Amino acid sequence: MSLHHQLDQLPEPDPQEVAEWLASVDGAVGAVGRQRTARLLRRVVDHARRAGVPLPGPSLTPYINTIPTGAEPAYPGDEAMESRITAWNRWNAAAMVTRGNERGGLGGHMATYASAAWLYEVGFQHFFKGKDADGSGDQLYVQGHASPGVYARAFLEGRLDEAQLDRFRMEAGRDGGLPSYPHPRRLPWLWEFPTVSMGLGPLSAVYQARFNRYLHHRGIKDTSASHVWAFLGDGEMDEPESTAALNLAAREELDNLTFVINCNLQRLDGPVRGNFKIMQELEAQFRAAGWNVVKVPWGVEWDGLLAEDSDGLLLDTLDTLPDGQLQTFAARDGAYIRERLFTGELAGLARPYSDADLARIVGTSRGGHEPRKVHAAYSAALAHQGAPTVVLVQTVKGWTLGPGFESRNANHQMKKLSGKEFRAMRDLLELPIPDSALGEGQVPYVHPGPDSDEVAYLRERRRALGGPAPARRVVARALPDPADKAFSSLYKGSGTQEIATTMAFVRLVKELMRDKETGARWVPVVPDEARTFGMESLFPSAGIYSPKGQTYEPVDRDQLLYYKESTSGQILNEGITEAGSLASFTAAATSYATHGEPMIPFYIFYSMFGWQRTADQFWALADQLGRGFVIGATAGRTTMTGEGLQHADGHSHLIASTNPACLPYDPAFAYEVGVIVKDGLRRMYGDNAEDVFYYLTVYNESKAQPPMPGGDGIENGILRGLYRYRPAAPGAEAPRVQLLASGTAIHWILEAQELLANDWDVAADVWSAPSWTLLRRDAMRAEREDRTPYVTSALADAPGPVVAVSDWMRAVPDQIAPWVPQQWTSIGTDGFGLSDNRENVRRHFGVDPQSIVVHTLRTLAARGDVKPGTPDLAVQRYGLEEQK
Repeated sequence: MSLHHQLDQLPEPDPQEVAEWLASVDGAVGAVGRQRTARLLRRVVDHARRAGVPLPGPSLTPYINTIPTGAEPAYPGDEAMESRITAWNRWNAAAMVTRGNERGGLGGHMATYASAAWLYEVGFQHFFKGKDADGSGDQLYVQGHASPGVYARAFLEGRLDEAQLDRFRMEAGRDGGLPSYPHPRRLPWLWEFPTVSMGLGPLSAVYQARFNRYLHHRGIKDTSASHVWAFLGDGEMDEPESTAALNLAAREELDNLTFVINCNLQRLDGPVRGNFKIMQELEAQFRAAGWNVVKVPWGVEWDGLLAEDSDGLLLDTLDTLPDGQLQTFAARDGAYIRERLFTGELAGLARPYSDADLARIVGTSRGGHEPRKVHAAYSAALAHQGAPTVVLVQTVKGWTLGPGFESRNANHQMKKLSGKEFRAMRDLLELPIPDSALGEGQVPYVHPGPDSDEVAYLRERRRALGGPAPARRVVARALPDPADKAFSSLYKGSGTQEIATTMAFVRLVKELMRDKETGARWVPVVPDEARTFGMESLFPSAGIYSPKGQTYEPVDRDQLLYYKESTSGQILNEGITEAGSLASFTAAATSYATHGEPMIPFYIFYSMFGWQRTADQFWALADQLGRGFVIGATAGRTTMTGEGLQHADGHSHLIASTNPACLPYDPAFAYEVGVIVKDGLRRMYGDNAEDVFYYLTVYNESKAQPPMPGGDGIENGILRGLYRYRPAAPGAEAPRVQLLASGTAIHWILEAQELLANDWDVAADVWSAPSWTLLRRDAMRAEREDRTPYVTSALADAPGPVVAVSDWMRAVPDQIAPWVPQQWTSIGTDGFGLSDNRENVRRHFGVDPQSIVVHTLRTLAARGDVKPGTPDLAVQRYGLEEQK
């Protein structure tokens, strides 16, 4: 359809010749069939290329509008009315940024929205469904730098007032203000999706559209009427995340997804592709990935020029004209355009036009500035079935802001207009603002009035489309607590059976997924490592989600744990993509707001490749107020040693500690895993749900899991981050020490406790520290609240120095050092990992039990608690000379 439309726009000097060629093709189809005809045509094309015929690649179409003017559907709105509304929005967006910078240099961006105003306004008036529409409404990923225009529209609707506009980028204080970009955590009633960490918006949009289908196919919610719109910049498409999931969207036929890429040809410093053509580049990329592509480069005023281009010279020129030159045309006069573009054989084509005409047509008549062009493109996107659509629409960056702004390399950094520029903008937009209002003071916000025709029109259109947009709505919906039976086996321990904490978590979730009330709401997300984590038992019972079901017979179909794909599958096995997996997790983790359906996702990944690779997305998850469980499996720098340096994680907890919404835990035992998960379900899905997510690191080292100790305060200690697990054996007076550990390191200090007692008559208390980070956060809050930190009070009566040990770099446990009342020292796994068995690697890092003993004895010797030569005797006894 697209190529047919575009060919219809081109002048044809010899229709009879074309008819003869077409008749030849028809004859071949009738004589030898479609397949043979296809082979013949491929040979013809190959021959033409060898003969030097400049044929475009199969993924490129001419540099003209996909939908010609004559094929555009009738515009359903009042264009004059919508032009006035758009003019008010343009003015107030520019005024808001200008006022903010005159007050205090707050920054902001004007040029992006100025170029994209009609891209949003046509959508808001005719396409974007609100929360009261069928399903969940549409999901809008707004380009971050265009946020002033969305605020301006909310002001016109009455959702924001002047005082709020004047607090743009001023969020400190009790009243708060408007965040610079779409930030749901800062403005949770308006924004749904954070998008200004460029590249994450398009990636997230793909997985949001896919998750909508997942909910629908699993029968949890009918999302068939919801559409995902992602508004992007052409410069943003250079981010690898922007295009990372294009194949997924095409492969799963996500026709509920539309990308709108504003090709204003400029990024932050200058042209996106100065010497090339970004629109053509993107078309080739998206077509190759299987997307439907709708191009909208030109406004209607180009129709006359193109209609006269009978020999195709102008079209050939446009196909090769670099974007840098086209950007310059938007900033220069008609004489310059005539001299540089309409030369030689093209001179006659421009002769009927004045210089002013050429400046208007070539300089600024772009498809993105005309509502009919935008409406036609969006209509085509919604009508297309079987594939997602990308609308490539060209605009002029800074359009309507005046010649000092339009198409200038620096306009992304330009933060305000002068009074003279505002007057010129007023005249261009034909706004009824008197000169008296544009004196030497601050430029005013303008509003036609709450009872004006414009506001009435705007509100009527939004009512028809299901209410305001963008909008975020949370309807409190607590999930029932799962039965205690699921947790009891972890609390009881494993007896003599050795299991890793990774397996303990998987077994727990498998039980929770059987719960009649909430089991169906669990969403396992895994980047192609399910078997590594022992999750293959979930394959036949939960199934792996695929919109195609299973169209083949799996090779292991005759086995109990066969690989089962299903349209109603519960597991999202994303392949080898941590970025895609986290985007998928985010969609599930925010479903409670996006769809009013609380889901319980857990994202389990190879520990090293979670936070290190996708920390930016974890911040976006926090900004989007996501809830769920993040599981760093095969954790630790010395526990997964055979894989070597790149797989040896010793720092993820340090990265996770920087994220305020993350509650990080490094559980030592299976019962700790159970207590933490149960608490997570209460805090994230209970009556007073919190906007946090839990991070648990679990290990692949099999150990006999002990039962949970009795006594008051154990669960509280686990959740707050520290409790005494095994006190020193009572006995005669002996030097005392406190050994603290998290995760698998608990087993090292338990052995060290025995060695210290049996070999050196040192009494050690063993403490489990499931969360160094939560201890630190509590201590910092305690300082502000003038109370004693939990870690300080917990250790208050513990005699001797403290030695902290973990399978992480020392900076992880060192987080709590300032609030520990005793002498503090730590041992960790700083440096690069390496391949060897666990015993050798732990000896290398000095965290094996014997090394811990020596370290402890040195600490005690320095205090005078043991004889000075004792540590050297221990080195000899344990054969640690190489480590000395």
